Amino acid sequence: MKKTSFIGGIKENFPSGLVVFLVALPLCLGIALASGAPPLSGVISGIVGGLVVGFLSNSNISVSGPAAGLTAIVLTAITDLGAFELFLCAGIIAGLIQLILGFIRAGSISNYFPNNVIEGMLAAIGIIIILKQIPHAMGFDKDYEGHESIFDNGLNFGYFTELLGAIHTGAIVVTLVSVGILIAWDRIPVLKRMKMLPGALVAVVAGILLNELFKLSGSSLAIGTQHLVSLPVPKSLDDFKNLVTMPDFGGFTNPKVWIVGATIAIVASIETLLCIEASDRLDKQRRITDTNLELKAQGIGNLISSFIGGLPMTSVVVRSSANANAGATSKSSAMIHGLLLLVCVLTIPFILNLIPLATLAAVLILVGYKLAKPATFKHFWHLGKFQFIPFVATVVAVVATDLLKGVGIGLAISVFYILQGNMKRAYYLSREKLDDADGINIKLAEEVSFLNKAAIKKTLKNIKSNSTVTIDARGTSYIATDVLEMIQDFANIRAKEEDINVELIGFKTSYKDYERDEDSHILITHRRAM
Repeated sequence: MKKTSFIGGIKENFPSGLVVFLVALPLCLGIALASGAPPLSGVISGIVGGLVVGFLSNSNISVSGPAAGLTAIVLTAITDLGAFELFLCAGIIAGLIQLILGFIRAGSISNYFPNNVIEGMLAAIGIIIILKQIPHAMGFDKDYEGHESIFDNGLNFGYFTELLGAIHTGAIVVTLVSVGILIAWDRIPVLKRMKMLPGALVAVVAGILLNELFKLSGSSLAIGTQHLVSLPVPKSLDDFKNLVTMPDFGGFTNPKVWIVGATIAIVASIETLLCIEASDRLDKQRRITDTNLELKAQGIGNLISSFIGGLPMTSVVVRSSANANAGATSKSSAMIHGLLLLVCVLTIPFILNLIPLATLAAVLILVGYKLAKPATFKHFWHLGKFQFIPFVATVVAVVATDLLKGVGIGLAISVFYILQGNMKRAYYLSREKLDDADGINIKLAEEVSFLNKAAIKKTLKNIKSNSTVTIDARGTSYIATDVLEMIQDFANIRAKEEDINVELIGFKTSYKDYERDEDSHILITHRRAM
């Protein structure tokens, strides 16, 4: 596979790292506020997630930081324990448990998440992003950044009435200008080629200048400080030290601390694995992340973050999606975002506090649209009910409840359809050792579901360059979309890059040729990788 030098990776990924930094900054602050933690704790988590986890992980797209999915757990834990210092001990315990999970190879559970559920999760996150950012785009900032739940206490019509009564014209102007700049940078070829000047940065600078112009002219369109980024501004080294909280190690003798730590470890690990699977789907090169290494990286990240007063972290869908959409090609982008958080928070917080939340809302709304665009729904509709129903169920469930519950519902429906399809034996793989075999033969069985993805994925991942591979589907009547897409990516992308000779035998020329044509099929259009 094509390798990118570290320096080259930095140059190529600086624009995407900058975009993620702009997206992550208000999210880090908002999640800290939602968690009842010190404001800087969210930023510390973002810095560690970028620099430490970004360096240790081999994921090329995912970005780690404080997670909205943990806010309820963190808020309840801090309240019950009575002190943030005690909670930090729970973060250290969570990091240790994640390290253990990585060493016992618990990351392989991610191979059993079907693609329609992952895509449903991404679409749902896109919808949530849009719904949560529209108020900020209109100048209504009662709801904090990073809060991903839509229906906290049922459908609150009073919220919508309050929203309509609090519309700020200046915020709407800034939002529209920012959206116009972002669309222009994405559509106009001359601007699109300006890789070192991302549209998000131009939109942010334009938003700041426009608002400063409103202020100087005394216009009613001027956006007040309550609608701007709000970052602590230490005036001295002592002020900065006072913003950082250290753990109270006496908490390790408290059984409640251990229960909280175990809870965070489990929830954070599941969210991370879901995000990693989604990030690999967003990666244009379809590279596969080592999920066990990711759990180890997250564990070390949580250990360091908790030791220096930061919130627990996970791999995060919103920032990872923004990273992919901004054109990231390697993990350098995540590390750049962490470095920018560190440098800018220490040196220019007063400038960052000039950024209108409306212009950042514009960036996130476009990210959300790309995740939940109508074409995605149309795609799954054409694939048939076996793929469309779990996809839509996941979307609705994630939006209505939360990420973990929604994915659980989507997964349960997918399993139901698989069992309903009278699943038979999985697939047959030749017993030769991959290293010694002259030719590698993979014979698929009559029915291959997403439950068989893990074994096939592991086999394809371990095939070395310059190998000869035959994948035989002559006796196969049904192959799940997940497996077909994986074989297609292997044959048409990775095989070409690594000089692997692939021969595909017995694959149908149309998905309708499969017995279960109502289920999803992505066709293998090349008989042989060139």
